[in-house]
Amino acid sequence: MFEQLNRGMPQLPSLRAYRALSSVKRREMREGLLFISPWLIGFLVFTILPILASLFFSFLDLKITDGILSTPEFVGLRNYQQLFNDPQIWRFSSQTPGSMWITFRFGMIALPVAILLPLGLALLMNNHHLKGSTPIRTLFYMPYIIPFVAAIFLWGGMLNPETGWINRALLSIGVPRAIVPNWANDVNWVYPTYVIMGIWGIGNAMLITLAGLQGVPTALYDAAKVDGANAFQSFRNVTFPMISPVIFFNLVLAIVGLFQYFLVPLVVNNGTGRPGGATMFYNLYLYRTFFVFQNMSYGSAMAWLLFVIILIFTVLLFRTARYWVYYAGEARS
Repeated sequence: MFEQLNRGMPQLPSLRAYRALSSVKRREMREGLLFISPWLIGFLVFTILPILASLFFSFLDLKITDGILSTPEFVGLRNYQQLFNDPQIWRFSSQTPGSMWITFRFGMIALPVAILLPLGLALLMNNHHLKGSTPIRTLFYMPYIIPFVAAIFLWGGMLNPETGWINRALLSIGVPRAIVPNWANDVNWVYPTYVIMGIWGIGNAMLITLAGLQGVPTALYDAAKVDGANAFQSFRNVTFPMISPVIFFNLVLAIVGLFQYFLVPLVVNNGTGRPGGATMFYNLYLYRTFFVFQNMSYGSAMAWLLFVIILIFTVLLFRTARYWVYYAGEARS
């Protein structure tokens, strides 16, 4: 996989190859490096160095509350040992679950919605008999360009159990107040609430899937129709294989976004984990460790654990992709 990626990417020449270049090619290379130097410097200073610093901090006992002049103690793997014994992360209890179990439990609800709903909408928008599909696509995409925090506040107002218009509408049609959802303040309703808020921004995934659908050759559908395939068989044997790279792309982004999920519980529930600790996601716990408890070393260890977990899931997805993702023209071994 990585060899295929490397073949498709431009490679910087080695020193020997650089010396073999003509003077014109050398000048072009120097000018090119000069033009991209602001990005290279920014990437080095604001990305690479903080990553390396966080790795170094994870082996220290460094807290901001100790003061700038204090000398942090080198503790080796103690932060990682504490990390793997932290019940706040690994507790698998239905009453007081740990942040990792909370993240996985929410993913069981959110991931199918994040993949299947954009796919269903894209299939609907791809229907040539649907009138007004172009403005409908625009309406679906527009919420995606709204700042997410503003959208969260908007949904928080609509889903307010006392003043929100959704509960008012339910009461107006005769739903008893005793069974009206308490939304983000109820343990049983908080995850569906977050999923509803996430549906607000699926327009981007829908358009990506729609682009994949429109790239499927119509000749394949004609051939399937000649063979007597019904709608489901055409989807299974033609549509899904041809758009499987798009679904794979959306799935990777959805899993990465799941492990980085913290903005909604931070804004809606003030990052406290309520109700009942059900919203203390792993990334929110990491955020609180850094910026509330100001424990830089333990927070760095948590960040590197998160990196490793995301890397493992991504590698597993790429490993399984060979069995269900189809790339046209790809030579399979």
